[in-house]
Amino acid sequence: MLKLLDPTHPHDDFPPVEQALEDPDGLLAVGGDLSPPRLLRAYRHGVFPWYNPGEPILWWSPDPRLILFPGRLKISRSLGKVLKKGEFTLTWNQAFPEVVEGCAAPRRGEKGTWITPEMKTAYLQLHDLGFAHSVECWRQGELVGGLYGVAIGRVFFGESMFHRYSNASKVAIVGLCRWLQNWRYALIDCQVRTEHLASLGAEEIPRSRFVRMIRRWCDEPPSPAAWESV
Repeated sequence: MLKLLDPTHPHDDFPPVEQALEDPDGLLAVGGDLSPPRLLRAYRHGVFPWYNPGEPILWWSPDPRLILFPGRLKISRSLGKVLKKGEFTLTWNQAFPEVVEGCAAPRRGEKGTWITPEMKTAYLQLHDLGFAHSVECWRQGELVGGLYGVAIGRVFFGESMFHRYSNASKVAIVGLCRWLQNWRYALIDCQVRTEHLASLGAEEIPRSRFVRMIRRWCDEPPSPAAWESV
């Protein structure tokens, strides 16, 4: 039975992830709120929110889990050529609200988005608190792609990405991995498998291993230079 979370108690623990449903894969709890304490507790627990407009908040911990080790990023020959051209410029935390808006825009062939106004507000709050970060990809002064996620300890929990120009989101991931590697981050949580991420070296691991890893790495600080102003 799914746990119903009380929105007035954001510090309550989530149930053990082993109690998540197999169908749909990883559904663990329902309800609650998107306050910073709840979200940070969720990520540390190996849980993330995902739901459609009009639905209650749904909390997930799928098995297996897709992760990317920053040092194991795969750069294809074609992507390498794109990087050598140098037509993109990368920054971090220079346009967080705009990146979230870009991620929230419906994809081609889709009518809606799961990044609701409540989700936008929640991650803007986490950004203001120093936990949520963005990577921006620029071309000729225009924002053409990017990604955002939540950083706790030496773990980056990826949330969403977008592109308005071919390869822009891939270039953003390359930049993220290079920075995270320099800052001593251990892993990137990619949540669930996509061919896009798998082509870049993301790999599936058992949820039990993922939970052990984040319990360790969320409590260890990254480099002091991490996410300093550019």
